[in-house]
Amino acid sequence: MTVVVSATQVTKKHSQYQALGFATVAFTLCFAVWTLFSIIGVRIKQELALNDAQFGLLVATPVLTGALSRLFLGVLSDRFGGRRVLALLMLLTSGAVYAVSIVSRFDLFLLTALGLGFAGGSFAAGVSYVSNWFDRSSQGTALGVFGAGTVGTAITSFGAPLLVAAYGWRQTVDIYAAVLAAGAILFYLFTREDPSCAGRASGAIRPRKLGDQLAPLSKLQVWRFSLYYFFVFGAFVALASWLPRYYMGMYGLSLAQAGLFTTAFALPAGLFRALGGWISDRVGARAVMYATFAVSVIACFLLSYPQTDYTVHGIRGVIHFSFGIPLSSFVGLTIGLGFFMAIGMAAVYKHIPVYYPQHVGAVGGLVGAIGGLGGFFLPIAFGMMNDITGVWTSCFMLLFLLVGSALIWMHGAIRYMERKVPGLRQLPQLPEMADLHPANPSSH
Repeated sequence: MTVVVSATQVTKKHSQYQALGFATVAFTLCFAVWTLFSIIGVRIKQELALNDAQFGLLVATPVLTGALSRLFLGVLSDRFGGRRVLALLMLLTSGAVYAVSIVSRFDLFLLTALGLGFAGGSFAAGVSYVSNWFDRSSQGTALGVFGAGTVGTAITSFGAPLLVAAYGWRQTVDIYAAVLAAGAILFYLFTREDPSCAGRASGAIRPRKLGDQLAPLSKLQVWRFSLYYFFVFGAFVALASWLPRYYMGMYGLSLAQAGLFTTAFALPAGLFRALGGWISDRVGARAVMYATFAVSVIACFLLSYPQTDYTVHGIRGVIHFSFGIPLSSFVGLTIGLGFFMAIGMAAVYKHIPVYYPQHVGAVGGLVGAIGGLGGFFLPIAFGMMNDITGVWTSCFMLLFLLVGSALIWMHGAIRYMERKVPGLRQLPQLPEMADLHPANPSSH
């Protein structure tokens, strides 16, 4: 009997890691496609003579579809299984990607960008699929590894400029479409249905009604998590899309150089998201979120300060000096900001399967949708602020206000719950779980 149990456990572990590995690769491909306009959009801007606001809209449009689709894709994944939804989504999106290469008008670019944006919705399907393979103690690490697929942004930031230089931007789009279609087929062939989906298929688990799936979305807590994700994920996507333009305008770099420095921001963020999940499993999501917001407030404040010349009328005459962020310091600050955004993303999603284990797709879809909307609205806001203020660093002024608001709300909510729930301060991991498991708080 012992041998049979051990063999079963080995088989389960193999299936878990196979599902996690292929889902992470699939999400990486989707994320690389999702941010493609950050590179080819620069060429389209030059061809169509777009202003910064139009460029911001073009870059942000795929993010809108990706954001809005996450909620219903999460619900569909809870009902029909993340494996099927993710594979079909990738296959259909590859057709929209190909369509980008054959249009030439701004309105048609926006239309095809909407279709390409469904690649961003893959996150909700992947979260539902991966979380169903792992138990609560390791879900944070597993989802952190899956979320490392955001490294797709770095792949596009680094690789797409090279492909554009070698083959042209339209041929680059064709390559992305072909790779995404191939990835969809391989993912479906080499993975299995998750245990929950298999249980529903066998009749062991009854499918839930739509109203039951969406019930947690009425909780204020879910919307607070969404605000956190609006910054850590939405601002990350926005910066990954905006930084090439920022580097070219602010520091006079070429597209290839701007793509390389954007990679320096995006690559660590993708890689260290897995670390954020691991840390959240061990020291708690609350501690990770505090660290993320505190460092981000400081970094955004420094990055928001524009190049300024000062004239002081001193005792012995006029004194001139200036202050600004040199390129090396800017790169270092953005890398640090990207790192803490990455571990913050993992910390936010650590909460969801713990609080809402039966609603991961719906709640994760809403949180991801709100975060994705940040990736849509922020680049547009960046472009408008550039046009209105004429100050390059205005984008970081906006991010400073955003993360400051998130930090204040989080701290206020936690202090309120500590006063309301006795013994909450003694919980080392997720303080808000006290009222969920009052009988055995030490286990959390």
